[in-house]
Amino acid sequence: MIPGFEYQRVPVADGVSLHTAVGGTGRPVVLLHGFPQTHLMWRHVAADLAADHTVICPDLRGYGASDKPAEAAEAGPLTYAKRTMGADVVALARALGHDRFALAGHDRGALVAIRTALDHPGVVSHLVSLDVLPTLDMWDVMRGTGAAVGFHLYLMAQPPGLPERMIAASADAFFGHFLDLWAKSPFPADIRAAYLDACREAVPSIVADYRASAGVDLDHDRADRAAGNRLRMPVTVLQQNWGAALGFDAAALWRAWAPDLRHVTVDHGHFMAEEAPAEVAKEIRDLLNRG
Repeated sequence: MIPGFEYQRVPVADGVSLHTAVGGTGRPVVLLHGFPQTHLMWRHVAADLAADHTVICPDLRGYGASDKPAEAAEAGPLTYAKRTMGADVVALARALGHDRFALAGHDRGALVAIRTALDHPGVVSHLVSLDVLPTLDMWDVMRGTGAAVGFHLYLMAQPPGLPERMIAASADAFFGHFLDLWAKSPFPADIRAAYLDACREAVPSIVADYRASAGVDLDHDRADRAAGNRLRMPVTVLQQNWGAALGFDAAALWRAWAPDLRHVTVDHGHFMAEEAPAEVAKEIRDLLNRG
């Protein structure tokens, strides 16, 4: 648990409640976690921001202690579409009394945050993205042998059945691989164990989340690109130097989506909110003073 934060389950959709930590007072900021983590990844940043903000840290649908609906036949991939998960976030904030809020996301949570900001520009006042590209650009730059770094994207994009069985058969090794590979320093043993415990219980929903990003999420991004829909709020992006490794200009890709952009290349591992929380909290605060 995040010390000093109160925990509650908040209904956000039919049959879906989000396990949520709330702390602090002031302008609201919602923090969305990434893979393979839970809201605990924000524990240091959340405690910092709570000094002058209301900080809301949910487990996303399908992750952690939040509900994990199955992909019902009538909903199919929409169950874990980022549009659906973004609607959860808007409903969560409103249930807690906030019609407008700043939004920060890491990894999968950043994809949810981007979609939420595109779909609800009057609700999201500011956007922070940690270490992703928008879905459409992510798939465009993953090619050749460089795409091996994203093998899990292709595995979990497969039809239901095989990826779930393969991952569940060796869940700790699979999820632990990313916790170890993407970090510049080891996680505390209790935090690593908490992440593995949460992922072990969420294999079908995590796979469904990734599968949506190879299908319906792409459709939504393509529709926005065709319509010229862009992020209307101030945006800050913190990103490792992926472009040097994979041969693209990350800042240029982001500028196509975000006219009011601060793009920062950082010298941290993927889990920067845990490796450099003071820097991440400062960037969030600086963004809130912009625009």
